[in-house]
Amino acid sequence: MKKPIIGFTLDVENPGGYSKFEWYAIRKNYLEAIEQLGGIAFPLSHFLNNIETYSNILDGLVITGGNFSISPELYGQKVTKYSKNQKSGRTDFEYQICKKCLEKNIPVFGICGGEQLLNVYFGGTLIQHIKTDYPEAITHEQLEPRNQTSHSVHINNNSKLYEIISKEKIEVNSAHYQSVDKPGKDIAISGKSEDGIVESIENNKYKWCIGVQWHPEFLITNSDELIFKNFMINTNNNI
Repeated sequence: MKKPIIGFTLDVENPGGYSKFEWYAIRKNYLEAIEQLGGIAFPLSHFLNNIETYSNILDGLVITGGNFSISPELYGQKVTKYSKNQKSGRTDFEYQICKKCLEKNIPVFGICGGEQLLNVYFGGTLIQHIKTDYPEAITHEQLEPRNQTSHSVHINNNSKLYEIISKEKIEVNSAHYQSVDKPGKDIAISGKSEDGIVESIENNKYKWCIGVQWHPEFLITNSDELIFKNFMINTNNNI
């Protein structure tokens, strides 16, 4: 049986560092998490005219995170100083490839900023800066290395995520200053941290559409691995 092909959205960086010209970027462990589970990782360049072709190739889509913000104008808010680091080309591509994959019922997995993109796609809103709006919130941009957990997430036992991991409380890493606020249409909140910040969402109108605010590609816990395994099992080429 053909290995499932999993598309990964890419970050884009300005000239400097790796190259004197603009360059794409993705952490190696995003791709390795899929390869270790029997899939083929397929990084996606931001060419909108390739979206139809991509959707004909892909068996699953992972929308990755990054150090940038989705334009608040996409969810009806004004731009503040906390949302000025935008990458409109990336966001436009992610929005359109998400739309196309969902139309074809291809499993979509949103990670960190990818969860936020999913919520905005379905008409939801974001908290632009957690510490400003919720001063008593725990630290969501952890000081620990990203391959360590830093706080817990409480999982709704009526959610698809709970069906996957069979736990009401898990430990996660954390690297975000924004988060889901108002859920989009048909979006169910499946997990929150102890301070009430949304940590996972799902849309069960589709075959597989889940977003998590942490970074399970580090495969720190058994729960991280179970989520990736379930995503892979639900691709169009079941393995």
